[in-house]
Amino acid sequence: MRLSIRHETIYRYSAPLAYTIQQLHLTPRLEAQQQVLSWLINTTGQMHAYTDAYGNLCHTLTITGPHQQVAIVAQGIVETTSPDRGRLVDEHPQSPLIFTVATRLTEATPMVLAFAASSLPVSGEAVQARHLLALAERICGAVSYQTGATIVTTTATDALQLGRGVCQDHAHLFLACCHAHGVPARYVSGYIDPESTGHAESHAWIDAWVSEADFTGWVSVDVTHARLMTDAYCRLAIGRDYDSAAPIRGVRRGGGDEILTVKVEVVPLPQE
Repeated sequence: MRLSIRHETIYRYSAPLAYTIQQLHLTPRLEAQQQVLSWLINTTGQMHAYTDAYGNLCHTLTITGPHQQVAIVAQGIVETTSPDRGRLVDEHPQSPLIFTVATRLTEATPMVLAFAASSLPVSGEAVQARHLLALAERICGAVSYQTGATIVTTTATDALQLGRGVCQDHAHLFLACCHAHGVPARYVSGYIDPESTGHAESHAWIDAWVSEADFTGWVSVDVTHARLMTDAYCRLAIGRDYDSAAPIRGVRRGGGDEILTVKVEVVPLPQE
């Protein structure tokens, strides 16, 4: 599938800023199931490109001098293929054990431990893709999708208690459950062809480590839709949670009140 993607982010401020620095995860990852045909990030200021410890393609954006707006537009075309049964070819090999450490957003509290116990095998037993899908379905039943119900600092336990959330909350709760059972799992940020779901084109899901008769490695699961990743997905970044894989994160000096506007469009293109 060919996906035409446009991601526009505009920050507007009530007073001038003196300085802005942003970390951008806005370039699709180099992975076997996706090929970047064209990609460009347009913004003001200076950008420094680098690859982080997780193999993500990143930029550091700095803007100095008085300004009251920061506009960032990332756009391009990505060709994707469906990984067989959600199984990923790992071209950036790392020990999966680095993705067993809980974070503030994915802490396995007693409430999460009780929730996870009914969906995953006991610690030490092999986890298979069917277990991951069963957990995703249970999370969808416990945390209904509702835009605006949570914020980026909402934890897995908060979302479970509230019973409402968005894709990043589903992902955080899934990660917390996996970590509670010693299962390596990581956060994925990216884009999705929304089709007719009504969900946002900017998306978050997870990769989890499985051990099956014919495969040991990462399987990618869209928790919000309780399904394996297909060619409808474009992967931007992986990390331990939202904080380490967010498309844009940063700090500023000055500016007063902030108004954030985000527009994401993902359109499948006809095959040539």
